[in-house]
Amino acid sequence: MASGKLLRQLIKSGAEGNLDAFRSVSEEVIREERAKQHHLLANDLEKILYGRPRPHRNIGEDNVPSDKERGLPLLAMKEPIRRLEDVVLSEENRTQFDEILAEHHHEDLLRSYGLEPADRLLFCGPPGCGKTLTAEILASELGRPLAVVRIDSVVSSYLGETAANLRKVFDFASTMPMVMLFDEFDAVAKERSDSAEHGELKRVVNSVLQMMDDYQGQSILIAATNHEGMLDSAVWRRFEEVLVFDPPNTEQTRCLLEIKLRGVRRNFELESTKLLELFKGMSHADIERVLRRAIKDMVLAKKEFLYKQHIEAAIRRENARRNRISGA
Repeated sequence: MASGKLLRQLIKSGAEGNLDAFRSVSEEVIREERAKQHHLLANDLEKILYGRPRPHRNIGEDNVPSDKERGLPLLAMKEPIRRLEDVVLSEENRTQFDEILAEHHHEDLLRSYGLEPADRLLFCGPPGCGKTLTAEILASELGRPLAVVRIDSVVSSYLGETAANLRKVFDFASTMPMVMLFDEFDAVAKERSDSAEHGELKRVVNSVLQMMDDYQGQSILIAATNHEGMLDSAVWRRFEEVLVFDPPNTEQTRCLLEIKLRGVRRNFELESTKLLELFKGMSHADIERVLRRAIKDMVLAKKEFLYKQHIEAAIRRENARRNRISGA
């Protein structure tokens, strides 16, 4: 909790109706709670004071490591803006996600028993099913910046440079608490027994395993892959939690439509079985793309309501797009 001095100042400024002083002291209380790693409380206080958590200005952009040979940044720092209500997870994933959040919100309690919150997570499943979004939301809910590892910059054609870049990434993760996402993780963690792979990649996998074992920072490391079958068998043992992302079922599709069409006037019911059947087999990203296209059509046609016909037209375009991709 905030110090007695701050509490006295807070109550005094509130009782006197001094709004500037009240805001200033409130911000100091929030900073103090965040410094104690009480991110949930700090986020709630910010929502009360500002309407939502404020973006953090110092998220480490100036210190991002770069590739030695090309000078390319090895990470992209992002301020997470989407929240838990913006994602639709399976019941199993939601349970795991809530447990991970609870562990980090009560990390002091766990450490008092010699335990640590889960900080090595593996997200796997087909593209467009919410892996990157869930990583962002975890960062948002914990009040941490999101660092996305740029695999195209990390992987180098120079002997030994890929492992050196990975070392810089892991070292950066130790500089401050963040959520670090290794997207396309299979690019640096492929099965070493594959005879088609050359010795350099096998050395990279060995380096990844060693760095994960040695990592002692406070950041949460998330590896995401669309090809979990390609991962080295030893990699799996380095992760404390594995979340499997699948295309949404009918109920998840309905929830996703409800989220994405929030605030959009429409003349159809989301519970319509025929409507939901139109999205069968689509990923979360596919559905979002369809809805965005349908809403654009509604706006450009200067219609007041979104009609089912807009959805059907957008789905026809999406199906044509998918057919072109699959036939390429």
